[in-house]
This record gives sequence, C-alpha cells and structure tokens, in this order.
Amino acid sequence: MTTVDPGTPAAAKEPAPDPAPAKEPAREPAKPARDSAGYRAVFRVREFRPVFAAHLLSVLGVVVAEISLTVLVFRATGSPLMSALTFAIGFIPYAFGGTLLAPLADRLPARRVLVGCDLLCAAAAAAMALPATPIALLLVLRCAMAFVAPLFQGTRSASLADILGAGDAYVLGRSLLRMVAQSAQLIGFGLGGLLLTVLAPRGAITLTAAGFLGSAVLLRLGTRARPARAADGAPRSSPLAGLRAVLGDRRLRALTLLCWLPPLFVVVPEALLTPYAAGIGASTAALGLLMCALPAGTIAGEMWAGSALTARTRSRIVAPLAALAPLPLLAYAVRPGVPLLLAALVLAGLAHAYTLGLDQWYVDAVPEELRGRAMTLLSTGLMTLQGVGMALAGVAAEFLPVHTVVTIASVLALGAVLLLLAEVRRTDGPRRETDPGAK
Repeated sequence: MTTVDPGTPAAAKEPAPDPAPAKEPAREPAKPARDSAGYRAVFRVREFRPVFAAHLLSVLGVVVAEISLTVLVFRATGSPLMSALTFAIGFIPYAFGGTLLAPLADRLPARRVLVGCDLLCAAAAAAMALPATPIALLLVLRCAMAFVAPLFQGTRSASLADILGAGDAYVLGRSLLRMVAQSAQLIGFGLGGLLLTVLAPRGAITLTAAGFLGSAVLLRLGTRARPARAADGAPRSSPLAGLRAVLGDRRLRALTLLCWLPPLFVVVPEALLTPYAAGIGASTAALGLLMCALPAGTIAGEMWAGSALTARTRSRIVAPLAALAPLPLLAYAVRPGVPLLLAALVLAGLAHAYTLGLDQWYVDAVPEELRGRAMTLLSTGLMTLQGVGMALAGVAAEFLPVHTVVTIASVLALGAVLLLLAEVRRTDGPRRETDPGAK
C-alpha cells in the first residue's frame, strides 16, 4: 500500500525563531534509546513522541483528503476517469519533486523544512476546501502536495537518526512510522467514508488542513532546532549530482534497489485484487478481507521483528526473509480460492519483517552528509515504482489472465531479490568513501 506524505519547497518559512543567537546550535549526537529494548524504549525518547503524533495526524489527513477529493471530483464531473485520475495523479509530481528537491534535505535545517512542509500542505488543503475552488485547481493543489511530499518524507527519515541515533532505535522508529502509514490506510478510508456521511467532501478536507496545522505545531514545539547537514560554505549540489552521489556507491546502489524493487512486484496482486476476486466469484465482503490481508500481515511482521528480535537477529534474517517473501504469491499459479489466497497474502506480508534489518544496513551505508538526499531519493523511488508496478500490472492483465500476471511478477521478484542480495554480499565489509560532493 502506498502513502503520500506532506512536503514543502525551499521557500517555505519557519515560524518566528526562538529568542536565541542567530547562529544555529552545533549538531550533537543523539542519545539513542537502549538497543534491543523494543518499541517502548523508542517512545521514551522525548523528541520522538511529537514526531510520531505529527506523522499520525498528517497521514490520516492525506487519506481523508484522497477519498474526499475522489468523491468531490466524481460528483462534479460524473466521470469515473476523472475520479481515478484524482487518486493516481500524485505519482508523477512525486517523482519529479523527489529528484529536484532532494538536495534541500541536507542544505536546510530539518525542523525548518518539516514545519514548512506542513504549513504549505495545510494551506493547499484549506484552498481545496473553499467552495469557489474549481476542479482544475483542485488537481493542481493535489499535484503540489505530491511534488513536495518526498522532501518531507526524506527529511523526516534523516532527522530520525539525529533524534534516535543511527542504531537500533532508529530502525524501530522507522518501523513505527511505517506501521502508522499502513494502519492509517486501513482505518483512514473507513474513517473517510464515515465522515462523508455527515460532512460534505470540502468539509472533510477542512479536517485535513487542521491535521497538517496540528502536525506543524507539534514539530515546531516538540523538536529541537539542528543545523543543516551540509557544511557551511559547501558548494551547492544539483539534483543530478546528488543522485550520482547516492547511487555512485556500489553497496548503496544495491541496497537502494533492494528497497525499491520488491515493492514494485508486491503491488501487482494488490492492484489486480478486484478483477481477480470477480473472476473467482468472491463476494464484496471477501474482497474487503483480501484487501486488508497483505497490509495486516506486514504490520504483524514488523511488530514481531521489532518486539521479539534483537538487532543482530533482524540483520541476519534480511536475506532469507527477503528471498522467501515472493514465494507465497506463487500460489496464484493454481488460481486459488479465497481461503488459500488470504493465507498467501498474509504470509507475504509477514515476510516483510526483513525491512527492519534492511533499514539498518541502509543507514549504515549512507554517509551522514548525504543522509537527507539518500532518504528523499529512497522514498521517491519507492513511491514512483509502486505506481509503475500498478500501471504495468494493469497493462499486462489486458493480455494475460490475472493469476498468470501475479505468478510472473512473483518469479521476477524472486530473481531480482536473489541478484541484489548477491551484490550486497559482494560489497559487504568496510564501506568505500562516497564523494559527498558529487556536488
């Protein structure tokens, strides 16, 4: 499942600064939560709690906005195509925004970027809620939020390492934010549907604006000001130079692809679940249950890995679980009924417990001065490739049976994972220096 997070351009301004010297404080190492102490230790870090609450508000706001905009556009135009376009329109701006804005994640102080993100998205949502806003402008505002989303997401991911340290607590913090995103989609669409029974779509979008504003307040008051990651006076990097700096390192490139490619294939069964369920005669209730299976399994797998396993064990299970994750989906080869398909989707989700160990491998491979750019590009590629995967799945299903398309995607996923794991193993050991300036 995919989630669009809020973001902001460089021009967004932070609220009035604290009465302190103009020079920002020197970067200090974070005091990480005790390793292998589980999720409770992460919540004991004071700065993480407002970050978590802000993330919950903004993700729920995005989900409510998506369903409200879809309904609003359909009611105004009567066009299923325009309604679907409202849902899908975020992918292309997301890709461009992540590429073009990535350098700002290291050039600007993280809190300034994050607070500006939410203020800009709150303003966009408020404009959407105005009765006079035409459909064309609604789509433009939707694109603007998607354009800046990866900057926010990458900056927040990089700043987690400052708040929690770059060790086990960081991995657990990212896991919690991922689970919030998955859960918000399961709960948020239902919540959005309920809201639309008592509110007009534009009224529901007003709540989205309030959520972004609340997130901005939490981040501004609950997190500490830190200087930009890039050194003062360092030459400015172009977007393409930043991309080369991240992907120019052989190990980092392999790890990035290992984060990107499995979701490209995993979205195929999700994208084709409705036509597959119709083809086997499943009821709408069964379809709803099947749509929840993969994200529910993913949440359960992450909870288990984060609560029951040590950091060393999570690192050791990355390779076997990453290789096993596509295998349950091979059940599509026998055109399974609802019970077998439900079990296959849950098992495929549970296997994604490997992502916690992969997060640690990734943050260990990224130099601190590239962390913001790397995390922004990581989220950009992840979201973009999921959109590509959905589109390719739909095209393939025009020519092949749905169960055949999913089976082929599972085989391709297994091959890609095995090749990338072999490349990661070849690059294991001391990380060679990445030239931060490919600037």
